[in-house]
Amino acid sequence: MASSDTNTPRARRTRAQRSADGRAIAARPLADLRVPSRLEESPLKRNIHGFLANKLGEEIVGGVFPPGSLLPNEAEMCARFRVSRTALREAYSVLAAKALIVARPKIGTRVRPKSDWNMLDPEVLAWHLQTVPTEEFVSELHALRQMVEPGAAALAARDPTPKTIERITAAYAAMERSKDGEGDLIDADLQFHLAILEATGNHFIGALGGLIHAALLTTFRLSWEGAARMRDGRLQQHKAVFEAIRDRKPALAQQRMTDLLVDSRNDVSQFLSQGDKRDGRRRPREKNGSHD
Repeated sequence: MASSDTNTPRARRTRAQRSADGRAIAARPLADLRVPSRLEESPLKRNIHGFLANKLGEEIVGGVFPPGSLLPNEAEMCARFRVSRTALREAYSVLAAKALIVARPKIGTRVRPKSDWNMLDPEVLAWHLQTVPTEEFVSELHALRQMVEPGAAALAARDPTPKTIERITAAYAAMERSKDGEGDLIDADLQFHLAILEATGNHFIGALGGLIHAALLTTFRLSWEGAARMRDGRLQQHKAVFEAIRDRKPALAQQRMTDLLVDSRNDVSQFLSQGDKRDGRRRPREKNGSHD
């Protein structure tokens, strides 16, 4: 029986190539890297009907098939993707479960109104984030955050546990270390906000952070894309929220978080309004931005 020799020239070349690929990815600028999302490991990418559901989901969310429009008939879709009717119908079942489409006898499959879509579904969120989000998307996300996060900060400040303070302290310290581009500033920012949501002790509020995980990452990235560092003012706003929670001042924590979200919302709006679109993406500003 043949043995598996891991030290052959071919094996060595494979390992060397993988190493080179890893270094190349690590060296890429942040703006060129996709925002991580839970869709990366989604079962929707592991089989034919899953791949098809993912592709059609992106096209529906991206406006190729706008709300109210009919999808091409089954024969056309099967020919386009070279799939069986069974695979197509399974893909449609996935999209129907997310409230993106509805099938009507003798009429066809129609895209449902956007108000019906399950916006908190991880795949639906990820499809929105394949390109730079629209002003409408960002506005609606921030409206949700304004309803939840200031109140969450107040709840966290009422009786914070040592574990709560430790986690928020660690997240803020990571932001300070990363503010000049050293380290993962976006992840540190995300951990700061998630720690506050979880510190409420309310399982529903804590779970919300997991649901909008990918959306938060994208808005954080947009609000400082093109910048090498975070503005000191934004960092101080995070510190003010942290200190109010640490000092058990609920009203102050709520106001500080409100102020932070208003300013960060303006940061994203300014970014979206700048530059020309190129290949479906907006070009970042040359000057330093900020983030939330």
